[in-house]
Amino acid sequence: MKKIILLVALITLVAFVSGAMAQGKTATTPAPAAPASTKPAPPAKLEKFSGTIKSMDAMAKIIVVAKGKTEKTFVIDESTKITKGKDTVALADLKVGLNVSIEAKKEGDKLIAVTIKVSAPKAAPVKK
Repeated sequence: MKKIILLVALITLVAFVSGAMAQGKTATTPAPAAPASTKPAPPAKLEKFSGTIKSMDAMAKIIVVAKGKTEKTFVIDESTKITKGKDTVALADLKVGLNVSIEAKKEGDKLIAVTIKVSAPKAAPVKK
């Protein structure tokens, strides 16, 4: 009877130890994706769009730019660089009717403005 109890205890011990060793092996095996992570991520492709500011919401930091029948909505974040010539300007300096060229990155369904270049509105043609 002692031999049977000893044998059952030994089999149970072996079962637990082998289970623990099997779990430990999978955790220490290096993932095959490690070499792929050494490649730098490709830079986000920037979408370029030029047009006239149709509307803007300075509180929500959103501007709508139109060119012909095409309108696009851009979100402005703290990293957006707004320039007029060589000068950096603030979001508050943007007005409806100004011509702008925007480079934006797409994040989900939003266009996040990276750079906004402001140019003077086109002068009205002189009537004779």
